[in-house]
Amino acid sequence: MTLSPRSFQLEISRGVAEITLSRPDRLNSLTFEVYGELTATFRSLERSAARAVVLTGQGRGFCSGGDVEGIIAELFSRDARGLLEFTRVTGALIQSICELRRPVVAAVNGVAVGAGAVIAAACDLRIAAASARFGFIFPKVGLSGADMGASYLLPRIVGHGRAAELLFFGDLVGADEALRIGLVNRVVPDSEALEAARGWAERLARGPAFAHAITKQMLESERTMPLSAAIEAEAQAQALCMAHPDFREAYEASKAKRPPRFEGADLGDAAAPPAAGADAPPTPRSTGPLTPRS
Repeated sequence: MTLSPRSFQLEISRGVAEITLSRPDRLNSLTFEVYGELTATFRSLERSAARAVVLTGQGRGFCSGGDVEGIIAELFSRDARGLLEFTRVTGALIQSICELRRPVVAAVNGVAVGAGAVIAAACDLRIAAASARFGFIFPKVGLSGADMGASYLLPRIVGHGRAAELLFFGDLVGADEALRIGLVNRVVPDSEALEAARGWAERLARGPAFAHAITKQMLESERTMPLSAAIEAEAQAQALCMAHPDFREAYEASKAKRPPRFEGADLGDAAAPPAAGADAPPTPRSTGPLTPRS
């Protein structure tokens, strides 16, 4: 389990994993090492005490995309096979964020452009500092706007028309405009973005992890389902949640007029490991019954 990265900061406390991109002098641009370690870390968080994740950047930027010297210049020496290997590596990072069965909250400070903008889009929730700027700038450097899953993610966040505009032109979008078109969930003063994201992540970490994981999976899997299949999938998923101890705990807590204490949730100072089975919901299916993984 890779939870000791060298190329960025990672801290897990009280059920929240906080990942901080830490190359502020380069606006947290990405290197080959950062790509690899980020992907491995998001995969490993599946088996950690973390119940929610905060992703942010150190200094004036969230992430300025691929490093010009560390990646871009090197790509010109690669043949077609080598270039494909690289683009698959970048896409694997986005896939690891989306497939993690924990909610991921982005605290976007400053610029989030290129790969940085796609990383933000891959997160489940986005809180933007007032100075934040987003740009899917690929066409400005002669590349397709459809990179790292951007043309998959963006239409589902802002709609097809807005996504087409962002991906064809590659223009920068300020925080207020990002909020208006639905690209971010909240805009807060610059000094409050990280604390706001932490607050959301801590709230999620205190909640029902099994149910949150089901919600994330259903948001993903229902995108391609017809209505009848989606309703059936949700019926099966909710029945599984009703059979989970967290449902009974919420009921008992309500009767006792006390806060619920969901399985694995840590309300103290140290992170507690998730309860057995609490972080492993079934994989939703478009057809057939939902059954827990063995």
